[in-house]
Amino acid sequence: MSPPNSPTTHRPATVVALLFALFMAAMEMTVVSTAMPTVVGDLGGIALYSWVFTAYMLAATVTVPVYGKLADMYGRKPIILFGVAVFLVGSVASGQARSIEQLIAFRALQGLGAGAMQPITMTIIGDLFDVEQRAKIQGLFGGVWGAAGIVGPLVGGYIVSALSWRWVFYINVPAGLVCMAVLTFAYHESVEKRKRVFDVAGTLVLTTILLLLLAGSGGSGRTVLFLGIAGVLTAVFIGIEKRATEPMLPIDLFSRRVMAVATVLGTLLGGAMIATVTFVPLHVQAVLGGSAKEAGRAITPMLIGWPVASAISGRLLVKVGFRPLILTGLGVLTVASIGLAAALSPDLSVIWISLATGLFGVGMGLANTALIIAVQSSVEWKQRGVATASTMFFRTIGGTLAVGALGGVIARELAKTPGVPAEAANALLGPAHGKDLAPELVHSLAWALEDGLHIAFWAIAVLAVTAAVAGLMFPRISVADKADAEVRTGDALPASPNVAEAEAALPSSPNGGE
Repeated sequence: MSPPNSPTTHRPATVVALLFALFMAAMEMTVVSTAMPTVVGDLGGIALYSWVFTAYMLAATVTVPVYGKLADMYGRKPIILFGVAVFLVGSVASGQARSIEQLIAFRALQGLGAGAMQPITMTIIGDLFDVEQRAKIQGLFGGVWGAAGIVGPLVGGYIVSALSWRWVFYINVPAGLVCMAVLTFAYHESVEKRKRVFDVAGTLVLTTILLLLLAGSGGSGRTVLFLGIAGVLTAVFIGIEKRATEPMLPIDLFSRRVMAVATVLGTLLGGAMIATVTFVPLHVQAVLGGSAKEAGRAITPMLIGWPVASAISGRLLVKVGFRPLILTGLGVLTVASIGLAAALSPDLSVIWISLATGLFGVGMGLANTALIIAVQSSVEWKQRGVATASTMFFRTIGGTLAVGALGGVIARELAKTPGVPAEAANALLGPAHGKDLAPELVHSLAWALEDGLHIAFWAIAVLAVTAAVAGLMFPRISVADKADAEVRTGDALPASPNVAEAEAALPSSPNGGE
C-alpha cells in the first residue's frame, strides 16, 4: 500500500517551504565557497582548506541514504524538520568557530542536517506532483536556485568585506526558521502504521566504507590498503542488504538500468561540479589576486545557467524524453570542463572563467533534471525516498572524493616549494593578498598553487568526459507514456509506473538495448 498525502496538505504553502530549504542549500554552497579563502586568511590552516568542504560533504553523504530510508519508513515531514533544525544549529556554531579545526567540526554538524534537506525536498515534490507537473515545477525550483546563486556570491562578498565572514553562516537562520514553521502547519501526510526494522548493520558498514574511501582519496601511502578494505566491506554490505528485512540501500533498485546509469552519472557529475565550485574561487583569489567579490562573480554564472537550463529541460522533457536532454547536457558540460582546463593560466581573465562556469551550469541543468525525474518515476512511494536519496548520495560521494583527492594534490604541490611556511600561504589568501610578503615568495606560492589547480581542473575534465561516455548507456524511455499512466487525484497519487518494465519491453540493439 502506498501511503498517500493527506488531502488537508496545503500544496502551495508546502512548495514555498521547500523552496526555502532549497534556497538555503544553494546559498550555503555559494556563500561559503566565496568566503573560504578569507576564512583561511583569518583562522589559518591552508593545508586543511579542502577539509572545510570535505567534512560537510562527508557528513551529508553518510546521512543522505539514512534520511531517505527513514522518510520511507516514518514519513517525509519529521525527517526534513529534523534535518533543517540540525543544519541551523551547525550554521550558528560555524559562525562561532575560533579555529579551522572547530570550523571543520561544526561544518560536519551542518552536513548532518543538510543530508536531509535536498533529497527529502525532492522526494516530497515527487509525492505531490505527477511526471508532467514534476517536470514543469523544476522551473520554479530552478528559478529559486538561480536567485540564490546570484545573491549568494554577491552577498557573501559584501558580508566578508563589510562585516565578517562569520555572518555568511548566520544568513541561513531566517530562511530555516520560516521553512520549519510553514512545513509544520501546511504539510501533512498519512503513513502506514506497522512495525519497522531499521538496518543498523548496513548503516554501520556503509559509514565505514565511506570513511575508508575518504581516507584513501588523499593519495597517502596507505591508499591501496584503505581502498582494498573498502572493496571487501562493499561485498559484505551487499550481502547484508540482500538479507535485511528493510535494507538501507535495496540492491534490487540498481538492477534497473535507469538506476544503474543514474548512479554512475551522479558520482561523476558530483565530483566535477563540487570540485569546480570549490577550486574556482581559490584560483581567482590566490593565483589571480582577485577579491572575494570577484571570486563570487566567477562561479555565479554556473548558478544562473543551471536553473535556466533546468527550466528549459523541464519544459522539453515530455516532448523529447529523458535521453536527449541527458546526452546534450553531458556534451555541454564536457566542452566547458575541457575548455576551462585548457585555458587555465595566471593570465586568464575572470570573464573567461565565468563563461566556462556558466556553460558548465547549463550542462548540469539539462542533464540533472531529467535524471532526477527518471529515477523518481522508476519506483513506488515506499521506495521513492531511498531512490531519490541514493541519487543525491552518489553525487555527494563523487564530490567528497574529488575534493579530498584534489585538495591533497594541491597541498602536495605547495609542499614542494622549498622554504615556504604554511603561514605564507595563509597570508596569500587573506584580504591583503600577501602584500606584506616578499615578491619572490608571492610569485613562488602563486605558481605552486597554479600547478596544483591545473592538475585539478584537468581531472575535472576527465570526470566530465567519462560521464558523457557513460550517458550513452541510458535507455530510451517514453516520458509521455508515464505521464498518461499516472492518475491525477489531487495530493494522493498512485505509485509511478515501473521503469524496469518499460526497459524490458524495449527491443534489443547493437548498442546494448538502447
